[in-house]
Amino acid sequence: MVLPSPRFRPSRRAMLRGGAALAVATTTVTASAADAVPGASRRAATPRPAGGGVSPADFPDVVWAPADASNFTVATRPHDHPVEFVVIHVAQETFQDTIGIFQNPSSDVSAHYVVASADGRTAQCVHDADIGWHAGNWDYNTRSIGIEHEGWVDEPAWFTDVLYERSAVLTAHLCESHGIPKTRAHIIGHNEVPGATHTDPGPLWDWERYLDLVNSA
Repeated sequence: MVLPSPRFRPSRRAMLRGGAALAVATTTVTASAADAVPGASRRAATPRPAGGGVSPADFPDVVWAPADASNFTVATRPHDHPVEFVVIHVAQETFQDTIGIFQNPSSDVSAHYVVASADGRTAQCVHDADIGWHAGNWDYNTRSIGIEHEGWVDEPAWFTDVLYERSAVLTAHLCESHGIPKTRAHIIGHNEVPGATHTDPGPLWDWERYLDLVNSA
């Protein structure tokens, strides 16, 4: 499958960190800790294996591509925070660049998983037990798992069959693992997080199809 070429866009980092759409670009992807309320900790991460590879991931058949320790909060969920939502994002970036942003120590942003468009390959960047900085709302960060999808909200060619299918299997697994209802009240778009300034996954994301896939996975 030939996918559209990535375009020069406003910074996904800025977009992911919860800012409104910008006129100029720098880097790109989700929302930051500093979306955190005062007192939210930037605790040092438990040492994680370096580099990519298949190892301590929480979901089978994913590549472990750890975010930099400065871009998420170490936790022991669900012991310290319940996990109640899966937040669906569109990265406004390519698969590899999204991972690169999470691994940049100055990004202040991360999501737990990234799903590729062409083949559905999936990377885990933050452990489920830890708090990703993706929602633009600290309360929702603490209670959710974030999934980034390669692509752009206004280019539905990025939303391939395999991307929907692989993401839906992942979301079904997360719901079953954490007792999250497989409903639209608990599987939400980034745009539906209270106070969100983001529009992803956008109106071209097929929610009916996605929920059907999640519930049949």
